[in-house]
Amino acid sequence: MIDITASDTAAAVEPPTRSLGPVKVVGILGILAGIVLIVAGIVVWIVVSSQLRAENITIPDDAMAFQGQTVAGPFTAYVQADIIQHHALALSDGKTYAELDMDDPVRATLMNASFLRASLFTSVVSFGVAFFAMGMGILSILFGWALHRLASAPVVVKRARLADA
Repeated sequence: MIDITASDTAAAVEPPTRSLGPVKVVGILGILAGIVLIVAGIVVWIVVSSQLRAENITIPDDAMAFQGQTVAGPFTAYVQADIIQHHALALSDGKTYAELDMDDPVRATLMNASFLRASLFTSVVSFGVAFFAMGMGILSILFGWALHRLASAPVVVKRARLADA
């Protein structure tokens, strides 16, 4: 019978059998890519926000939220798009641009309202993409750090010594 006890095992630190240099490089590249994604996300957020702010759009008092505030972010842009639709539908007795007759004088106003809403929703999507890029940047940094750290860790090998019973 073979009996292996805790005192019969020894732990040894050995170098890995294969070079882990490429794994370290991938980890560093992941960290760098994460930094680029975060910076790009922040830049896009700032540019879109400043462009919206430059338009001096003030949310009306009958909006669902942010009354009197300047449109400058994803939530204010969404609320402004919503109130534009509300006003357009009130003007057209609940009909959309496509439902109005071709010669209806309100049709041009609804077309402008539709274009404004589309532009505001585009900014909302831009904010979402910027936020997504920043989130992916954080994940990329974490994964890159983990890969680099794992590739730098020593390998511990436990060997069992067999003793005769």
